[in-house]
Amino acid sequence: MTKNLKISLALAATVLTVVAVLLAANRSSTPDARADGASEAPEAAASASLLVRPDSHRLSTAKDGKVTVVEFLDFECESCRAAFPVVERLREQYAGRVTFVLRYFPIPSHRNAESAARAVEAAAAQGKLEAMYTKMYETQEEWGDQQVSHEKTFRGFARELGLDMAVFERAWKDPATAERVKKDREDGLRLGVQGTPTFFVNGRRPQITSYDDFTAAIDAELAK
Repeated sequence: MTKNLKISLALAATVLTVVAVLLAANRSSTPDARADGASEAPEAAASASLLVRPDSHRLSTAKDGKVTVVEFLDFECESCRAAFPVVERLREQYAGRVTFVLRYFPIPSHRNAESAARAVEAAAAQGKLEAMYTKMYETQEEWGDQQVSHEKTFRGFARELGLDMAVFERAWKDPATAERVKKDREDGLRLGVQGTPTFFVNGRRPQITSYDDFTAAIDAELAK
């Protein structure tokens, strides 16, 4: 087997693993279908204000606003990190046609998840939301799944991104920032989110068994 072929097979296996983790995570948080077979449209309409609030962060925006993908995520969650490149691929594939929204959902058992979410929110106040969001996933193995505080690590990220540290520190420690993160989590709980990552496509959690199923769910909404 040639070196190039080995590399190609390894990359293919990695992509398949990432997609499998992503899809399994989304399925695990999908509630059981209604026994009476009724349409879920009323529930979707009722939850629209919980899915995307005026202050929700949009990673990508479609001018027509026809299709919106919402992700409830935890920066310390390994499945969320695995899903990150998949979301980036979807954003590239649907650039200008689909809005992608980030919602915080830190898991209480993750020691640094809430602090990481506040750090991202504080960076957003200086126009560095996506830079800090990406940094968290790229470095997760350095600070995730640990029972010690990594506030020093997150301050280091802010410095690397060239943020005004005094402004960052005030925003990071501001009770309003913690409340902002808490509100996202509470919205998720009210929507039935039980784990991360959890995705909604125009208010519904599609039944996904492959990457093609994900794109099919988006394409179906775009075609309406």
